[in-house]
Amino acid sequence: MKNRRPNGRYGDDKVIDACAVFGVMNLSGESIAFRDPVRAMNCMQERTNGLGSGFAVYGIYPDYKDAYAFHIMYMDHHVKQPVENFLEKNFRVLLKEEIPTSEAEVWKPPLTWRYFVEPIPLRVRTKERSEEDYVLDRVMEINTSKIGSALVFSSGKNMGVFKGVGYPEDIAQYFCLDEYEGYMWICHGRYPTNTPGWWGGAHPFNILDWSVAHNGELSSYGVNWRFLKTYGYKCTMQTDTEVITYAFDLLVGRHGIPVEVVSKILAPPFWDEIDQMPENQRKLLVAFRQTYGDLLMNGPFSVITGRQGEMLCLTDRIKLRPLTVGINGDFMYMSSEEAAIRAVSPTLEKVWNPNGGEIVVGRIKASTVLEIQIASREMRKKL
Repeated sequence: MKNRRPNGRYGDDKVIDACAVFGVMNLSGESIAFRDPVRAMNCMQERTNGLGSGFAVYGIYPDYKDAYAFHIMYMDHHVKQPVENFLEKNFRVLLKEEIPTSEAEVWKPPLTWRYFVEPIPLRVRTKERSEEDYVLDRVMEINTSKIGSALVFSSGKNMGVFKGVGYPEDIAQYFCLDEYEGYMWICHGRYPTNTPGWWGGAHPFNILDWSVAHNGELSSYGVNWRFLKTYGYKCTMQTDTEVITYAFDLLVGRHGIPVEVVSKILAPPFWDEIDQMPENQRKLLVAFRQTYGDLLMNGPFSVITGRQGEMLCLTDRIKLRPLTVGINGDFMYMSSEEAAIRAVSPTLEKVWNPNGGEIVVGRIKASTVLEIQIASREMRKKL
């Protein structure tokens, strides 16, 4: 019998060190089954209260790897046909099917379907700046209820997010994750404190290629959201994690900023530290603050983020949330707790706790810790 005891054993109404985040990536691109990610999440059961869990899995749709895989949840079954009419008008729909599910202890599941789509080239050329912008705008149209109570909760290529209201093992069972394999898994067990626990608000959050699992809360949500709104992003999920996902998509995907540098925008050094840096580095960081000051993220957070071929993690600049990284052979792990990593890989070649504001990046073909560290060090020199 699973332990369903709520957190807050001392009667407090807020558990400040939850939620649970975990990521595993095979640096050679080999597939990973669902067992280890679920086992790691089970090790951190005290960090979640069953009000939201999920998994982002990369490399699961090789037969449609060049198409966008839309996972859509329908809160109202009557909007399914209007949404499908919208998709057929704006995309070439290669395949549509209900996402397989099974009986599990989840709360009021919506209808979930997936669609493999390709943008219509003529529409992209005449109306949008790029194919990614075209897809982003169509996702936002659906998610802002212009059509009805439907949410695109996964929209990348050769990847998929599976999330909902339940414990991690229940969500894995509900979405039949034993039938999937991928080279990277990003996992989340939620303990919501300031926002509602509902299907759309579960993690990981996704837009296009980016997925984010987040432990913490952003006091800067309002100013972050207003900045992102000027670039066409619309926050509809009632949780601050959404702005983190959109920030990565904007900075790396649209503005071309190297992912290693993003930490200098989202969790930058303090001004007194910047003032003591070499002139070239100081000027660059000042320019970032002047250009992207409204994307500075205040408040405690640790995040694990993924996109095709990359997994990275980042904490707030004074590290008010825990985060551990481990390496064993071709496997790279990131987690709220070292115990979760040891549960699936008892022996580790290297394990460490990143500093506040320090980004750690793992990439396909970066097969050793040394290569990962050198890549990070060389980027810091460029700053």
